[in-house]
Amino acid sequence: MKKDQLLTRRRLLAAGAAAVGGAGIAAAFGLGTEDEAVRSAAPAAGPPARHPLKPSAYRLQPLTGYGPPRTAPRLPPVRRAPLLKVSGLGRTMVLTFDDGPDPRYTPAILDTLAEYDVRAMFFVCGEMVSRSPDLLARMADEGHVVGNHTWSHPLLTRLRRSAIRAEMERTCDIVEKRWGERPEWFRAPYGAWNRAAFQLGSELGMEPLAWTVDTLDWTSPGARTIASRVEDGAAPGVVVLSHDAGGDRSQSVRALRDYLPDLLDDGYRITVPRRARL
Repeated sequence: MKKDQLLTRRRLLAAGAAAVGGAGIAAAFGLGTEDEAVRSAAPAAGPPARHPLKPSAYRLQPLTGYGPPRTAPRLPPVRRAPLLKVSGLGRTMVLTFDDGPDPRYTPAILDTLAEYDVRAMFFVCGEMVSRSPDLLARMADEGHVVGNHTWSHPLLTRLRRSAIRAEMERTCDIVEKRWGERPEWFRAPYGAWNRAAFQLGSELGMEPLAWTVDTLDWTSPGARTIASRVEDGAAPGVVVLSHDAGGDRSQSVRALRDYLPDLLDDGYRITVPRRARL
């Protein structure tokens, strides 16, 4: 082989080695052509998958994406009459207070209930809640049940359907805002029910609850008379109606202090109704 040919061959080999070395350096720093960059992005650890996964198959999913889809809660039935009693084991009774909250009387009632570790129901008016939202918060903190008693305590049988809905829905909204949950129970002012009230109450997720024993405390018959009416009407499942607003309710406050310990001594369990979650 001639000397010139030998030199030419050495130059070609040297050039080839330099090209190979340059490619290795480029790969080490992530450089190279577009195709090479895409391939280098693939994970190198672990055996290759038998079937390449689509991006959506291995992308992290939010936890809410698992499990059966949520369904809207079932609404209560449209009743033709309000519930008058509650079911429960043994000698169970429910105490209810309407028209509040009123800062003059509601705190004293809450104090007495707390003293005996008793829960009650408060059917509140929205406009009263707007004036004393702190009392609604206290009811929630102490485990009481808050029901809807309309916004301004009108006679529903004299209102149009749209006006009834506004009274009920507006109160649902402020109770949810101040108490944390929408009310599950509804009571018509004056006990005046009509078809629209039952239908709208159901649409808003509420059961209608009336009462079994009416203390007639709004007539101011005297604390002892109010207490006697409660004690004489006591029976399993009874719902007692009293008031913590709407007038002078000082007699109702004193009566509760009289009859509550007597009911407990007689073996009654004062509780609140709990609706089944459907």
